[in-house]
Amino acid sequence: MPAAALKPKPLPTQSTAKRPVLLDLPYAPLEKRALPPGRPREWYVTHNRRLKAMRLAIALLDSGVYMPNQARNETIRDTADLIGVHPPSDTTCHMVRALMRYSR
Repeated sequence: MPAAALKPKPLPTQSTAKRPVLLDLPYAPLEKRALPPGRPREWYVTHNRRLKAMRLAIALLDSGVYMPNQARNETIRDTADLIGVHPPSDTTCHMVRALMRYSR
């Protein structure tokens, strides 16, 4: 008997199923954990800036801003106000555009 005949058939995915595949559970964010202690302050500042830039980049993409040249500082700051985060600095705005540029 060929080895392929012994392998179990994989479960259908959304694209291959005859009927829609139901999701297990609704999305729930992961529980927040404390950042590791003992790092220099600059590490925490950079880490939090990256997280904020990712949130802003995702919000911009969701709102229809797909190109970095469409994301001016004012647009990014308006989006930050819309999603409820503090207005980003020029450095964070630059990081948001960089994330949008390299995600393509």
